Amino acid sequence: MGIVETQFTTLFEPPNPLTLESGDQLGPITVAFETYGKLSPEKDNAIFVCHALTGDAHVAGKHSADSRKSGWWDGLVGPGRALDTTKYFVMCANVLGGCQGTTGPSCTNPKTGQPYGLRFPFITVGDIVDVHVALVRSLGIEKLLCVIGGSLGGMQVLDWVSRYPDMARSAVCLASAGKLSAQGIAFNAVGRRAITTDPQFQQGDYYGSVPSKYGDVGPRAGLALARMVAHITYLSEASIERKFGRNLQHSDHLAYDLQSETEFKIESYLHYQGKRFIERFDANSYLYLTRAMDYFDLAQRFGSLREALGRTDARFLITSYHSDWLFPSSQSRELVSALLATRRHVTYLELDSVFGHDSFLLEIKQLEELLTPLLRETYRRYHGAAQ
Repeated sequence: MGIVETQFTTLFEPPNPLTLESGDQLGPITVAFETYGKLSPEKDNAIFVCHALTGDAHVAGKHSADSRKSGWWDGLVGPGRALDTTKYFVMCANVLGGCQGTTGPSCTNPKTGQPYGLRFPFITVGDIVDVHVALVRSLGIEKLLCVIGGSLGGMQVLDWVSRYPDMARSAVCLASAGKLSAQGIAFNAVGRRAITTDPQFQQGDYYGSVPSKYGDVGPRAGLALARMVAHITYLSEASIERKFGRNLQHSDHLAYDLQSETEFKIESYLHYQGKRFIERFDANSYLYLTRAMDYFDLAQRFGSLREALGRTDARFLITSYHSDWLFPSSQSRELVSALLATRRHVTYLELDSVFGHDSFLLEIKQLEELLTPLLRETYRRYHGAAQ
C-alpha cells in the first residue's frame, strides 16, 4: 500500500452527543481512521475492518518511508490481495476508548481541560459500533459490502449485524464468539488487577501535565504484567513448545537463582512483549476495553443468538482455529447453529494452525483463500457483474 496517512474527524458534537448504553452521554468524539482504495461513485464498495483489543486503525502500508513496521494486516490489503484496493474501499477506525487517536481515557475532557482518566464513561462493544456506524455514514456510505473482524473485532461484527441488520451485505467473524467465556473474563480480571494495584496507577490520574509516551508514565509494571498474562492466552501450547520449549536464555545450565526473571527463553519473550506493549498502549484504555469485552453477551441482549443473528440477510463467513483456547471452536459452532436455524447463508471452517488465538493475524494465506471468493460473490450478487 506504500505510505498511508491516518485521518481524523469529529462526531457527536454538541448539542448531539452520543448516548451510551450506560445512559451517559459523550461528545464531541474524535475518531482516527485510515482508508485504502477508492470509494466508488455509488459508494457501494466499502469494507469496514474492526480491529482487535490492542490493535488500531493502521491495517496496511507504512506511515513513513523509514517506518520499520507495516500495518497489522498488511498481507491482506492492497492491489490484487484479498481486500483488493483496485476494487474495494477498505477502512478501519481506532475504537472508542482506545489510545491511538480516537477519544479515550487519555484524551482531554473539554469540560475540565484535563485528561479523562477514570472519569471517562463506561463503554460497551455496542458503543464502539455506534461510533463506527456514525463514521461510515459521515462518508455518505449507507451499505457496506462487508464488515470484518477478529476477537474483539469479531464481537463488533456480530453486534453490528444484529443492531444494524440492513447495513452489511456480508459479515466475517474470525476467532470470536457471542460472549466471552468465564475463563476469558478471569484472565481479563487478572490483567486489570495487575494495573490497578501498581503504585504508579494513581487512580488513573497518572498522565501528568506534560504529554509523554505511555511507557514513560503510569503503571508501567502493572500494564506489562497484564500484557504478559494476556499474551499467553493468544498462543497455543504447541506454538510455545515449538518455539521455546524449556530452552534457557543465557546459559546451558540452570542458575539456581530466584532473582533471575528471564532464565528461560519463554520468560524473556514474555518480558519483551510486556516492554513493547507499554510503549504504545494506555493502561486506562486496557481497563475500559477489556471490560467492554466482558460485558458483551449477544444472546442476553436479544434473548437468543437466533433472535440476534436472524435479523440480518448478510452472508456470513465464520472461522475458528483448533489451537485457540481463548475462543474455542465450540463457541463459533454456536453462532453457526443459530444462523442455520434462521436459514441464513453461512460458511464455517475450523482451520488448522499452531498459533492459537493469534492465528487470524498470522495465517494470511488461509484467510486470503476464504475472503477472496466471499467478497467476489457478494459484489457480484449485488452488482450483477462477474469480477
